[in-house]
Amino acid sequence: MHQLRTTTILKAPIDKVWEFFSSPKNLKKITPPAMGFNIIMGGDTDMYPGQIIAYKVKPLLGIPTLWVTEITHVETNRFFVDEQRVGPYKMWHHEHHFEAVEGGVKMTDIVSYRVPFGLLGKLVNWLFVGKKVAGIFKYREQVIGRFFEVGGQRSGI
Repeated sequence: MHQLRTTTILKAPIDKVWEFFSSPKNLKKITPPAMGFNIIMGGDTDMYPGQIIAYKVKPLLGIPTLWVTEITHVETNRFFVDEQRVGPYKMWHHEHHFEAVEGGVKMTDIVSYRVPFGLLGKLVNWLFVGKKVAGIFKYREQVIGRFFEVGGQRSGI
């Protein structure tokens, strides 16, 4: 099991931060263009537990891959969880936490994942996948300033 944790402080009201990050439509805006991210089903409604969202992504070598996630938990303005149902990982569990703090919102992401292929998968994660996952979150930290004033980043990347 591998885990990535990032924390960012955004200088904005929690309802605005929640509105942005809980909308599947905004995910493309904070995903590296090279990922070729496109929602193909299920991202056009407000988020709810049990929601299934299907994407096409190019996570590795530009090869298009179907990725299906389920929103398993939602507590408005506090957190939501998405879990992979079909996709490139053996397991993907992504927790999105939001906490009102003085001057804004502390946003914490915790991504727990496994790559397939046993020992070979561990090597591939060390060489490639882990860096790719970290790169997605580094990109997000760079572009989030287009939407919110960033008050600080304590990244676990």
